Amino acid sequence: MKSAIFSGVATLALSAGMATADGHLMFAPGEGDFNWESYEELQQTDLSGQTISVFGPWLGPDKETVENMIAYFEAATGAEVEYSGSDSFEQQIVIDAEAGSPPNVAVFPQPGLASDMASRGLLAPLSDGTADWIRDNYAAGQSWVDLGTFTGADGEEDLYGFFYKVDVKSLVWFVPENFEDAGYEVPETMEELKALTDQIVADGETPWCIGLGSGGATGWPATDWVEDLMLRTQEPAVYDQWVSNEIPFNDERVVAAIEEFGAFARNDDYVAGGAGTVASTDFRDSPAGLFASPPDCYMHRQASFIPAFFPEGTEVGLDVDFFYFPAYEEKDLGTPVLGAGTLWAITNDSPAAQAFIEFLRTPIAHEVWMAQKGFLTPHRGVNTDLYADPTLKKMGDILLGADTFRFDGSDLMPGPIGTGAFWTAMVDYAGGKDAEAVATEVQETWDSIK
Repeated sequence: MKSAIFSGVATLALSAGMATADGHLMFAPGEGDFNWESYEELQQTDLSGQTISVFGPWLGPDKETVENMIAYFEAATGAEVEYSGSDSFEQQIVIDAEAGSPPNVAVFPQPGLASDMASRGLLAPLSDGTADWIRDNYAAGQSWVDLGTFTGADGEEDLYGFFYKVDVKSLVWFVPENFEDAGYEVPETMEELKALTDQIVADGETPWCIGLGSGGATGWPATDWVEDLMLRTQEPAVYDQWVSNEIPFNDERVVAAIEEFGAFARNDDYVAGGAGTVASTDFRDSPAGLFASPPDCYMHRQASFIPAFFPEGTEVGLDVDFFYFPAYEEKDLGTPVLGAGTLWAITNDSPAAQAFIEFLRTPIAHEVWMAQKGFLTPHRGVNTDLYADPTLKKMGDILLGADTFRFDGSDLMPGPIGTGAFWTAMVDYAGGKDAEAVATEVQETWDSIK
C-alpha cells in the first residue's frame, strides 16, 4: 500500500474557489499551503474508465462539499465517482445491500449499522495495513481502529470502517467578556472546573445552564453528559463494556457517572432556574442565559453544533467561545474526547473502491474539505492552518490532543435503549429519581430485548 503522508507543503498564496486546468477543482493544484505532494502521489494511480459509486447521508450544500473533495480523486486518477445522498440512508443502504445492488462505498453516520452489516457479510474488509496506518497517523489512533473493527460473517474481527469527518462533543461554552469581568480563568482540569463552579456560586452567581428538552427526544443532552463523565471516571475499556452491555447499566461505575452529572444538574445553586427546570428547558433555549445581561449562567456544556441556536449575529471566538470539557488530573485517564463522525466502508468491493478509501488517508483529501467548512479531522499530517475559520481549528486541535476518542454511546446502543430508555432515565433522574433506580430500569429494558 502506498504511504499517505508526505512532508512537502506548497507555500504559494491560497487561491480559494479559483478555476483550474481541471475545470472543477476548488483549489488549484500547486497553489496554497496544501499538501500537494500527496495529490501528486495519487496521480500515479491510473483508474481511467473505472466508475465508483458512493452513497451517503449528505444532500444540498453538503452534497456539493463532499463532491468538491471527491473531485480531487477523479482528477488525479481518471476515475469517475458518482455520489448520491439520501435522508433515508440507513434504510436504503440495507435495502440495496440485501437486493445485491449496493454502492461501492457507503458513508455511515454512526458505526452501529455498519457493524450489523459486517456481521451479515455485507461489508468488505479494508486493505491490509489500513489499521496500522490509522494507529500511526490519527490522534488516538487505536480508538479509531477499535471503532471501525467489527466481527464479520465468518466470526473473525477485521477493520471494515474508516472514519473521515468527525464531530466533537466534549465542549463547554462561555462568554469571554463575562469571565473577564468576573476574573475567572478557563479551567484545565475537572478539579478546576468544579472549583470554578463553586467560586461562581460563592460570588452570588449561577454557573451552569442545562436543558434536556427536545420534544420526543427529551433527555438526550444528559446522555452526552453521562458519556463524557464515564470517560473521565473510568478506563475506555469500561466505557466500551457499558455501551455493549458487557457490564450492566446499573453497574456501580455507571451509577457513579450518572451521579457525577447530578452533582451539576441536581444542585439548585448550580443551575439557572434551579434543578427543577433542567428536564423541561429546551436544549435549544438553554444556552440563552450565557448572553443575558447580567448573565443567567456562565457555562454551558454542549457539542459543536450549538452555535446554531445562539442569538443572531453571535460571533464564535469573540462574543462566545469554548473550552475542552476537562479530565480529572487525579484519575490520570489522559485526554478523552467524546464525539461522532462518519464511517466510510466498502459495500461492493473492487480495486477502485479500495483505492478510494486509501485516498481518504491522504492529507489532501482532508485539507480540501477543511478549507471549506463543516469538517474536523484527527489526521496528524494535515496543515491545520487550512481550517476555514479559527473555531474549526480550535476544535481540530482538541481532536489532535486526544489520546482516547469514543463515539457517542447512546448512538451505539440498541435503539430501544440509546434513543428510548436511556433518555427517559435521564429525565427521571433530573426530576429527582434515584440514580441506581433509573439505571436498573434501563437494564431491565435491555434484558427484555435480548
